Amino acid sequence: MNKLKRREILTRLRDNDPNPTTELVFNSPFELLIAVLLSAQATDVSVNKATVGLFAQASTPQEMVDLGVEGVKRHIKTIGLFNTKATNVIKTCQILVEQHQGVVPENREALEALPGVGRKTANVVLNTAFGWPTIAVDTHIFRVANRTNFAPGKNVDLVEQHLLKVVPAEFKVDCHHWFILHGRYTCIARKPRCGSCLIEDLCEYRDKTD
Repeated sequence: MNKLKRREILTRLRDNDPNPTTELVFNSPFELLIAVLLSAQATDVSVNKATVGLFAQASTPQEMVDLGVEGVKRHIKTIGLFNTKATNVIKTCQILVEQHQGVVPENREALEALPGVGRKTANVVLNTAFGWPTIAVDTHIFRVANRTNFAPGKNVDLVEQHLLKVVPAEFKVDCHHWFILHGRYTCIARKPRCGSCLIEDLCEYRDKTD
């Protein structure tokens, strides 16, 4: 795919949604971090249902530590892998309290050192909480980047590198959200909704549907 096509795709996505953001509900960088940590192999809808009660009881790392693993489990037991996630939440909060004065660090290395936090989670926090031009590649972004031929790659790391290389600076902060939403609602996995896609004429996918 050439530069002009890519720019037109991003321009259309921006015109359609000038201020995109995550569908996770949060009120602080800390709440975002916990929500993203819980969202692995779970939908944003299911995470939001669980965090309403959790954040009402614990909206800071210290409050979460005070709640304890069992207390966290009670709120998130409807989410997949809740046992492991509850343990990681408490371990993460202990580190935030002990090493970062209870504040989520605006630092990739420090974020990736937290239990249960990998590159993708760190990218989401840096982008959504702090406005960094990072692009977190999840299954939706991986699919859209490959299917459209916008930034093909064999794995998420290669797609991320490709996107960072070809997305112009003015679009980098929001690209992550546009591609996620596009993959979630239009360029869906089994049968993409090509007939209602605003970039169908620019997409290089060969097996388009009506």
